[in-house]
Amino acid sequence: MNRILYYHQQSNFSRKIRILLAEKNLDCELKEINLLNKPPEFLEISPIGRVPVFVEQDGTVIWDSTLIAEYLDETYPQPSFYPSNVRTRLDCRKWEELADNLGDNIINLWVLNLKNNFTSNRYRTKLETSINRLATVFERQLAESKYLLGNDTWTAADVAALCSFGYYSFRLNEDWLLEFPNVENWFNQLHQRESVKSTVPIPLN
Repeated sequence: MNRILYYHQQSNFSRKIRILLAEKNLDCELKEINLLNKPPEFLEISPIGRVPVFVEQDGTVIWDSTLIAEYLDETYPQPSFYPSNVRTRLDCRKWEELADNLGDNIINLWVLNLKNNFTSNRYRTKLETSINRLATVFERQLAESKYLLGNDTWTAADVAALCSFGYYSFRLNEDWLLEFPNVENWFNQLHQRESVKSTVPIPLN
């Protein structure tokens, strides 16, 4: 059977896996999921009901973008996106977790705006504060090196962060680029890669 990725075109977590698949040159059938009306076949293989979900050629099913990313890197290690050194790999996973946390906060803020729930000012402030704090952490790190783990190459941490910041631009605005010049430079450089350019989220008609 073909590899299958159940995804949503606008999902930052789905984009993470699409970039890795492209960089590893792995053929994969893409099945876009309507998140407002999830089909039974998707819910049968995704207990958490979220995208992405990856189905390997042998039928192995993996959900959660980080689990999928780690599986792809261990199974198809060229090019590698996780360091082989245990300590450096831990650092990579820590930055990836921060990036995913940033993405979750951005999604939650967008949903709050979508609902026009302006009575939740405390929650809104909490989300905005968290997003700004995390963006500042990335800004400081990228002042020290070209990528999050150094100057040599990008890793899964960069991919995750790129997708979260890209989702911020897509759902909210691009004003954050003015506040974080190091992140902006890193962000724009990575968008020169075909795998990144080809997965930029676009509005649905």
